[in-house]
Amino acid sequence: MMNFKNINIGELIETKWAEAEISIERTCNFFKLNEDEIMQMFHQNSLNTDMLLKWSKLLEYDFFRIYSQHLILFGPPSNIYGENAKQKKQASSLPTFKKNLYTREIIDFILELIYTGEKTKSDITQEYGIPKTTLYKWIQKHKTT
Repeated sequence: MMNFKNINIGELIETKWAEAEISIERTCNFFKLNEDEIMQMFHQNSLNTDMLLKWSKLLEYDFFRIYSQHLILFGPPSNIYGENAKQKKQASSLPTFKKNLYTREIIDFILELIYTGEKTKSDITQEYGIPKTTLYKWIQKHKTT
C-alpha cells in the first residue's frame, strides 16, 4: 500500500527504475551524472523539481502526482464560504485546481484502510475531511466481492 503521508521519493524512484529495467548506463547518460550520483538519489527523501521532472520523463511516470495525492489527503480544506473567501477569490496569474478531485488511487487507498480495519469510516471522515456521503458512495460503488 502506498504511504501518501510520508513520501520517500528516492525509494519510489528506485522501485520504478528497477521495474522499468533501464540500464545504469542509459540513466547516467540521460542525467549526465555518474553511477554514484544516481545511486545517491535513490537514498534521498526529496529531490528538486527539475530532477523529479527528469525522472518522470525517463520512467514515464508522474512522480508529482504522489505529492498531489498527499495534498488531497492531508492538505488544509479549502474554505470557500469563510470570512476570507472574498480575499481568496482574487484573481491569480497561476492556474487554479480543485482540491476535491479524488483519483482512483486515493479511493483505493481509503477503501483499503477501511477494509483492513486500519481506520474506521469515522476516522476517515475526520482525518481526511472526506464527506460521509462521498465515502459511502465509494464503498457502495467499489464493493469487493
